[in-house]
Amino acid sequence: MNLNERIVIVGGGPGGLSAAQAYREAGGRGEVILLSAESYLPYERPPLTKEFLRGEVGRDELPMQEAAWFEENNVEPRIATTVNALDRERRVLETEDGDVPYDTCVLATGSEPIRIPVPGGEDPDILVMRTIENSERLKSRVGEGSTVVVVGSGFIGCEAAVSLSMRGARVTLVSQEEGPQKQRLGEDVARRIEGWLEGYGVDLRLGTNVEGIERRDGGFEVAVGGGETVSAGTVLFGTGVSPRTRLAREAGLEIEEGGVVTDSSMRTSAPGIFAVGDIVYAMNESAGRRQKVEHWGDALTHGRIAGTVLAGGEASWDSAPGFWSVMGEKTLKYWAWSGGWDEARFVDKDGPDGEAFTVWYGKEGVCVGVLAHNVDEDYNNGRELVEQKSPLP
Repeated sequence: MNLNERIVIVGGGPGGLSAAQAYREAGGRGEVILLSAESYLPYERPPLTKEFLRGEVGRDELPMQEAAWFEENNVEPRIATTVNALDRERRVLETEDGDVPYDTCVLATGSEPIRIPVPGGEDPDILVMRTIENSERLKSRVGEGSTVVVVGSGFIGCEAAVSLSMRGARVTLVSQEEGPQKQRLGEDVARRIEGWLEGYGVDLRLGTNVEGIERRDGGFEVAVGGGETVSAGTVLFGTGVSPRTRLAREAGLEIEEGGVVTDSSMRTSAPGIFAVGDIVYAMNESAGRRQKVEHWGDALTHGRIAGTVLAGGEASWDSAPGFWSVMGEKTLKYWAWSGGWDEARFVDKDGPDGEAFTVWYGKEGVCVGVLAHNVDEDYNNGRELVEQKSPLP
């Protein structure tokens, strides 16, 4: 192990911090620098649409590690530092504050929110959700009696819509989908989520497009399909994210399916460069093929693998990707390979709220996914079925 090695991690999210932690835990003793474009030490993002947005947890509860951890573990965080280019020949990262040389680089640049291309959609007062500032700005605008339009029925949109309604706002959710998450999770789950949203007082406009957004009387007029206009004081786009692959692409790293190609140990096509998290199209040993996922937990896993390997250990990605989504008091837990399914078996079960269920997803008769609400046994057992390519239950 080279004690003089300098490891530079680009990105202060879960993948970047996890890589630094695992490197130290595995005995890595080289210099570690973590570059983050944000002005904060790495923090938890999932609460931004839930407890933090609702005011149930404070900013001081968001950091993933206290400042003392970085000093104790000799990890140098450089916040508010944007990396403009990666020069593979010189082995340097170019920042506005000068070049940062590296021996090994870990790219953990994450994703950025997408603004849908509609007239008026570029207005900076139309909010997105990714950072502490995004959530605080939304929270400062929305309270009892406020009106909000949330565009998009993905998990960010649904979670935020419920939280804003719980803050006392009148919330309208607009989505192209006929049902929330219908394409991804199936019609039965979409109906359940639709019922949850309505139960929390969210007004739904499903199966329709946003055709334009205009400023009006200190707020917004959102034109949707069919000639309807919805008025709101605040508009939030929850319309997906785009992985930040620019650095990797401009440096000539191999890109496929919109992600940086890596092996199962998170090595890219370029010597001395690893990549983790949202930006990767990584080999998964259990799946036997590469996976493109954008889940918080998988970014942590990728970081642990990269950090362990950097310290001279052996590690590879072989677990099924997964996530939790929490909408108010409703929680969905999910394991699944990317690539879709051709059969979904919805199983109703008794539960504490009378609506427990499990969905088993299959492709050509093989179990490729499981989703559970209030059925932790199926969720816990389902992961092994997915990883072992078991027959569809």
